[in-house]
Amino acid sequence: MDIDNNETTEIKKLVDKCRKEAAKRLVGQENLIDDMLTAFIAGGHVLVEGVPGLAKTLAVKTFSEILGLDFKRIQFTPDLLPADVTGTLIYDQNKGNFSVRQGPVFANVILADEINRAPAKVQSAMLEAMEEGQVTIGEESYKLPSPFFVLATQNPVEQEGTYNLPEAELDRFLMKLIVNYPESKNEVKIIQTCGKAPSVKVNKILTDKDVQNMKDLTDKVVCDEKLVEYIVSILTVTRPESTRKLQSGRQLANSVNTQDITRYIQYGASPRAGIAMLQCAKVHALFEGRSFVLPEDIKAVATNVLRHRILLSYEAAADNISSDDIISRILEYIPVP
Repeated sequence: MDIDNNETTEIKKLVDKCRKEAAKRLVGQENLIDDMLTAFIAGGHVLVEGVPGLAKTLAVKTFSEILGLDFKRIQFTPDLLPADVTGTLIYDQNKGNFSVRQGPVFANVILADEINRAPAKVQSAMLEAMEEGQVTIGEESYKLPSPFFVLATQNPVEQEGTYNLPEAELDRFLMKLIVNYPESKNEVKIIQTCGKAPSVKVNKILTDKDVQNMKDLTDKVVCDEKLVEYIVSILTVTRPESTRKLQSGRQLANSVNTQDITRYIQYGASPRAGIAMLQCAKVHALFEGRSFVLPEDIKAVATNVLRHRILLSYEAAADNISSDDIISRILEYIPVP
């Protein structure tokens, strides 16, 4: 069944209301709220990277309040245990048996603050929660609340006492968002609030019905096969082996200077990245009031979806080339259908 124009118009109005409501508390973070909402509707999790003091935590809390969801924050430290996140078994002397005490991960929206400070065992527990929507306590598995949405933060500057996130866990994040310093005019407004922004009340905008309707309509958004091939072309260039061996790679080499790109890449994006890009592009199109995907939708979400899925070589570090630079080059050179 096709999407009615009235439905897309209504979705666009709801998204605009979310932006305006978030702006009561946040200054200059419109894109961050948009990207969080995109990932939430697409059914994925988000990794947020930025130095301290850029309102990452406040943005996550504001997001949960706009959706009226249960919110919990977990501060990750090197001495954290999996039971501190998932919960544990408590022995009841009166009854003579064990009962489950659920951990903070049992919530709709989880802020995993400084997730890269957690050791490997905690990372594995988070991986199960993010991928399976469940946690294992003792010998039993317990389903997490639905919806379940993880927003993890990490500090890109401080590296002491941190553990690099494994590639398998990074790939489970639908998006990686970068929070930069605010523009001067926005910073003036922030400082003038004297830190009173967290006390500003925001209202619930989206109901459970609205969220489910957005997800249902996303599945109905049309994407032409040529645009799916466009996504595959982007992914192919991120894979050094593919560009050398596959016929599609040789065809791309006629229009793209693949050597200039692939020498900076050690490992490229997997098909999971393509699925994520398509799903996010559909949500982006829906938020723009359309029932079909355009190349601009794919370009709009490509950087957030791919930046943590491309492992750069030592040559990239030597030449001060970031994954964002690589993605920009790919989007510039790949012909748009």
